[in-house]
Amino acid sequence: MGVVLIGGGGHCRSCVDVLESLGENIKGVVDKDSVEMWLLPYLGQDEVLVPLSKEGHVGLVTVGQVRSPDVRIRLWEKLSSLGMEAPAYISPHARVSPHAEVGEGTVVMHGAVVNAGAVIGKNCIINSQSLVEHDSQVGDHSHISTGTILNGEVRVGNGSFVGSGSVVRECLTVGDRCLIGMGQVIKQSVPDGGKRV
Repeated sequence: MGVVLIGGGGHCRSCVDVLESLGENIKGVVDKDSVEMWLLPYLGQDEVLVPLSKEGHVGLVTVGQVRSPDVRIRLWEKLSSLGMEAPAYISPHARVSPHAEVGEGTVVMHGAVVNAGAVIGKNCIINSQSLVEHDSQVGDHSHISTGTILNGEVRVGNGSFVGSGSVVRECLTVGDRCLIGMGQVIKQSVPDGGKRV
């Protein structure tokens, strides 16, 4: 059995590198368009997930997220409806505390650090070189982008994006479906649907 990658863009390429570093068998890529990536087979569009799930393959949503989590959520719900297993993948070059929790379908990329007491939800991206400090929480379907720092006891809601190089002060909340642009310094909590760009 192998890992089926769902979405063939740039984030998928980074996920391939993580999976290969873990020694995972990658079955191929499912995408709305035919894609070729380092000789990985193109398996077809979403409808091929039905037979692939019956064959016992596992899935990983490899569509990136910036402005909206909707595509990642839709693909996650498709996997869930098929009963397709979606394990978490943690790069061997990341550091995740044994006292942290990482939800299913989440990928923790190279160089990321998730410290003690942190809880990461389902179907999240904890991107390269990001830091999720002690006792922070990241809700389902959220993307903590490259080089981001979430200080201690930060709460990020469901479906939010925190852009590259941003810093969130300790004990603050970033609500559901927020968009935090690149390089932002967040010194006050951000309500649901809030934007800081």
